[in-house]
Amino acid sequence: MAGHSKWAKVKHFKGAIDAKRGKIFAKLGREITIATKLAGRDPNMNPRLRMVLLRCRIASMPKENIERAIKKGLGDDGGVSYDDLTYEIFAPGGVAVLVEISTDNRNRTAAEIRSLVTKAGGSLATAGAVSRLFQRKGQISVPREAAAEDDLMALALEAGAEDFEAEAEGFEILTEPGNFETVHKQIEAKGVKCAAAAVTWLPLATAPVAGGESAAVSRLLEALEEHDDVKEVFSNAEFAA
Repeated sequence: MAGHSKWAKVKHFKGAIDAKRGKIFAKLGREITIATKLAGRDPNMNPRLRMVLLRCRIASMPKENIERAIKKGLGDDGGVSYDDLTYEIFAPGGVAVLVEISTDNRNRTAAEIRSLVTKAGGSLATAGAVSRLFQRKGQISVPREAAAEDDLMALALEAGAEDFEAEAEGFEILTEPGNFETVHKQIEAKGVKCAAAAVTWLPLATAPVAGGESAAVSRLLEALEEHDDVKEVFSNAEFAA
């Protein structure tokens, strides 16, 4: 499979939960509220909500937190509206970074992101300069214990997946963005629990980083992930083992 394994990011997300549980739950709750506000509380009719609920499951987010965020999304929030934005960034060493954001204040967020990037020695890129280095794909990760390889491969390909690969940690399935929902629903309809599932950005090629550059890139990626308005951070960095 051509692409970028999701497993490293799954492990990173799980590993961060204990250290930053409150922060992660707050971000997930905010995304639940936004998703519910935009398209209602039924995950079967709201793909964005379905995806964040999957991340809540991975994070073991308490049910009461989820329900509270849904109720907030259904309630009167005083007319607050959110914009979804994508920032294109070049980190030190020419590493390409895409950042997905939901914000209720474009100007504030723009100033804060620009400050983080500048302090790290990176730069904001023009539209298309970074996104052309990635491809938009549906990506589904299934733990090995969740399904038999042959059965899962047959199910995924029949549902419309374009690629399937067995890895040490589990199985990776790629789809075109338009087929992602169909493939994911059919897999879970068979009782297969996915470790991660999302329409994501996969790098067309990686950018090796080491030494001082590695530390600088890591600091920038962590700072972006910590920002309250940031939903996802994607990069083509390949860190030395």
